[in-house]
Amino acid sequence: MLVKWIRCTVVDRPGFDRGQRKWAGLLGEPGFRGQGGGWSRGRPDVAHVFTFWESRPFYDSFMARHHDRLAATQSGTFRDARAKLFDHRFDVKTGFEPRFTDADVVRVAHCRVHADRVEHFSSAQERIWNPAMAGSPGMLRGVFGEAPGNEFLVLSMWRSAAEHGKYRADRVERLALRAGTEADVAGLSGAVVDLNPSWTV
Repeated sequence: MLVKWIRCTVVDRPGFDRGQRKWAGLLGEPGFRGQGGGWSRGRPDVAHVFTFWESRPFYDSFMARHHDRLAATQSGTFRDARAKLFDHRFDVKTGFEPRFTDADVVRVAHCRVHADRVEHFSSAQERIWNPAMAGSPGMLRGVFGEAPGNEFLVLSMWRSAAEHGKYRADRVERLALRAGTEADVAGLSGAVVDLNPSWTV
C-alpha cells in the first residue's frame, strides 16, 4: 500500500474546503483505498490530507489521467504545498484499513532517521512504540511507512483528541527514552489533525 501525505498553508479556507469535497471524484478510481484529512490543531491555517493507494502503478496512472482536473478546483486557495509518498512497512495495531469515519483526530509524525540507525529505529517502532499505542484507550489503528532517504511516517488514528492527549501526557517521554529515539532521529516534525468528515472519501 502507498500512503500520500499532503500539507499546505490555506489562504482561502471556504474555497479550499469546497474544493476538497470535490475529491469525492476519487471513488471508483482503480487502486484507490481511501482519503481523509483536516486542519492542524497547532496551526489552524495548515491543512493535512492523507490518501491511500493499493500500489504505485495505480497511483501513477491516476496522476497521469485525472489528478489535474480534480486539483484545479482548489487552485489559488493554498500555498506551500508539500506532498510525500510512503510505502507501507507495517501496521500500528493490526488490520489497518484507511477508514476515517470513526476517528476524531490523526496524529502524524514525520521522522528523518540517521542512515546507520534505520534498522534500530524500525525495530524500536515495532517492539516498543506499536504495543504502547495499540494498548492505549482510544487508539483505533495506524500505519508505519517509509520513503527514500531514510524518511518515515507514523500515522495513528484516535477516537478523540482527549484520548490522544492522555496517551501523550502519560507515556511519550518514557517510551522515547526506552526506544532510544533521540539517537535514531535526525529530524522530527508532525501534527495533530482535527479530521473534517466532509473531506473523507
